[in-house]
Amino acid sequence: MRREAAAMSMSVEQPLWRALTAYRALTAVYAVAIAVVARDSYERPQVAFGYLAVLLVWTLATLPRFTGAARCTRPFLAVDTGLALAGILLTPLADGAGRHAADGPTLPSIWTAGAVLACALKGGWRWAAAASTLVGAANLAQRGEASPNTLHNVLLVWVAAIAIGYVVEVARASERTLARALEIQAATRERERLARDIHDGVLQVLAMVQRRGTAVGGEAAELGRLAGEQEAALRRLITQGPVPEPRTAAGPDAAPEDDTRPQDLMALLGRYADARVTLSGPGTPVELAPHAARETAAAVGAALDNVRTHVGSGARAWVLVEDEPDQVLVSVRDEGPGIPEGRLAEAAEEGRLGVAQSIRGRLRDLGGTAELVSVPGQGTEVELTVPKQDQGGGEAATGRRYPARTGEGTQ
Repeated sequence: MRREAAAMSMSVEQPLWRALTAYRALTAVYAVAIAVVARDSYERPQVAFGYLAVLLVWTLATLPRFTGAARCTRPFLAVDTGLALAGILLTPLADGAGRHAADGPTLPSIWTAGAVLACALKGGWRWAAAASTLVGAANLAQRGEASPNTLHNVLLVWVAAIAIGYVVEVARASERTLARALEIQAATRERERLARDIHDGVLQVLAMVQRRGTAVGGEAAELGRLAGEQEAALRRLITQGPVPEPRTAAGPDAAPEDDTRPQDLMALLGRYADARVTLSGPGTPVELAPHAARETAAAVGAALDNVRTHVGSGARAWVLVEDEPDQVLVSVRDEGPGIPEGRLAEAAEEGRLGVAQSIRGRLRDLGGTAELVSVPGQGTEVELTVPKQDQGGGEAATGRRYPARTGEGTQ
């Protein structure tokens, strides 16, 4: 756990910020040293040394700002970059004509790259591209012509800044992924610890109450049934973790606003599992597009409603989820007497469209299929096939919306 905490607190950006702090201090001293050595060549030395005095004081005073991205605000970086641009544009005014024509260094010299790199570390490659473009334009403007040496320096700063900005963005994304993985690992360990404790105590007691209650009968049988439901709920919580609640009150097939992330079908189906409904599937998330996951879960709910309505409220049902490379297969099987031949057609003629719309209609609009296999005396199995790429356009393409699951328990 100590290693995990250390990994969480360590940022891959910190070495870059420390290196930039040292770079800025050294290059400020370097720019002053160049000016001192070439002091006789300046046409207006007061301009050069006045600017460099401001540059040196600014650099030393702002070193604490470069301990991390939080303290390097946008206004601060704008002033920092502006100071670099001002030094570049003041160079022709301070320099002698001969030295300027000979491609001599600008007043801030290579200190300018530090301002650009600060933008790269703060805002990524886009900020780096903007800052380096401004610096490049200022260099070309103060030279008056695009000499090969000037173009080479401008291009070098531009490419290096963008590359570093991109690396920083990748590093930040990797940090977020690592932090999330460590959180999941810690939560998994805690769940495993709780699972051991619960299995050793609570689950065994609930199982015993269920068995004894069923054997005694009467009111004790109802107590046993409730204990069995709680045992199933606890086992599901241990193995799968908590099932997230829908974000709106409109039911499991209500679309969360502004949510385009894939959803775990197993999490959506988990709310249907209880003492009478057994849910089986992969140990990893079964991800589908949000609309496809919600519609598939609603179709499973409609099939379970049919089981309760036509087989009985105490009937057992089994839901099996299979995650294949290009599609997801979901089967809902019950222990009922089966559907008599022609019964579905009669139900459709009578206006009861639970299977036709709530199940088959949903899967058809997702580009999938829903098949019913029923043998008299051997129960019914509903087989749903959902492609992982939405071929039917879903709700957005059809503009249709099927009724909520409540009350659809008719064939």
